[in-house]
Amino acid sequence: MIINPEPRTVLIAEDEPLALKRIKRMVDELEGYQVIGTAQNGFKALDAAQSLQPDILLTDISMPGMGGLELARRLDNEPVPPALIFLTAYDQYALDAFDVHAAGYLLKPIRKEDLQVALKKTQKSNRMQISTRRSQRRRKTDRARRSHISVKGRQGVNQISVDSIYCFIADQKYLTIHHSHGIDLIDETLKNIEQEFDDTFIRIHRNALVAIDAIEQLESVDGAHQLHLKKQLNIQEPLMVSRRHLPALRKLLTRQ
Repeated sequence: MIINPEPRTVLIAEDEPLALKRIKRMVDELEGYQVIGTAQNGFKALDAAQSLQPDILLTDISMPGMGGLELARRLDNEPVPPALIFLTAYDQYALDAFDVHAAGYLLKPIRKEDLQVALKKTQKSNRMQISTRRSQRRRKTDRARRSHISVKGRQGVNQISVDSIYCFIADQKYLTIHHSHGIDLIDETLKNIEQEFDDTFIRIHRNALVAIDAIEQLESVDGAHQLHLKKQLNIQEPLMVSRRHLPALRKLLTRQ
């Protein structure tokens, strides 16, 4: 699997303009990180985080409209949430920050040395966060979600194990299932499949879901991005990755 060598991306949410400018300058001075956006309230930060898909979110806890804790709770529902570092002038929020799996908690005025240490901790912390969230989702949905998908064949209904499926490809009103025993069609929507199995499959295109465990590497060819699945699987040709879904996929691969 290819690890993305690019700088880790950072979004800063801070309602005080001078503090925002100072924090951005400190991040810019650190090697290996790139500020890709800023926001001065929680609602704008939520929109920016969902569209930009940053690796790390530096957020003030007290902001107009929506505070940093509520922002963190909303982003926790994202497939690959950013690692969280909270910034605050007060220390009474530390336990609340722990509850939303914060990787760091920095008291203002922020020191560059402390910021650097917190940023370095985010990669390991977010891997643990994602792993914990996946385990929690599995426990919550094991009773409701299917372990097999029914496929109508000439000789009746066959049961395809979800664990044997490595991608779903939408083809007009049908879905093509590629699995370890072949290819089948089902009359379901890609959106419903994505919602049911969001901890094991990731969207790479408007018409494709791929099993996370089946991914081999992401490759850039002439400006386009292709996803290669593991060689022992039946799909030999790489799958196209859309620009819209590329950031989330890159983040996932970096944190595996």
